[in-house]
Amino acid sequence: MRLDEFTKLAVSCRERLGVGFQGFRTDGKVMSLKWPDDVVEQFLYDHADNDGFLRDYGDVDLAAVAWDVEVIAVEDFLEMPTGPSDEGSIEEYAEDPDRWVKARNAGLHIGVKQCWQAHGTWKRWPILIDRALLTPGGSGLQVIEGRTRVGVLRGLHRRGDLVAGQHLAWVGRSIA
Repeated sequence: MRLDEFTKLAVSCRERLGVGFQGFRTDGKVMSLKWPDDVVEQFLYDHADNDGFLRDYGDVDLAAVAWDVEVIAVEDFLEMPTGPSDEGSIEEYAEDPDRWVKARNAGLHIGVKQCWQAHGTWKRWPILIDRALLTPGGSGLQVIEGRTRVGVLRGLHRRGDLVAGQHLAWVGRSIA
């Protein structure tokens, strides 16, 4: 299964009143992946029609990816890349972390500022992928979704602000 196989469904569910994410996640094809809802929402539902994501992750066999929550050291996030279509975006967010924290103050983002202040980490776990799934012989992790969060982390860390030494993240690795 490839990302582009979910494009029409994601757009349709987002556009149809009363369907939304609930309708998307309960689709048989989506359910067959057996992915956590948070990963389904942040990756497939939100980005299945994103041209950059389709270029960066369109060749990944989604059925061959298993997701789990992992503890990732702050040092790993300081140099972790994102996809080529968003190259430079993490550093852009890192330049002014306060701006991006302040922008997240409504709806599901309520509490973002307080999480950074109290715990030195994000409210919602970002989505990372093992680079071996992207290129043969690839190593390390790559940020799929959560570029702003990782940028804020880098910016706060550089400034010497409170940042936790370890952070939780969804990590996709090969099932095999």
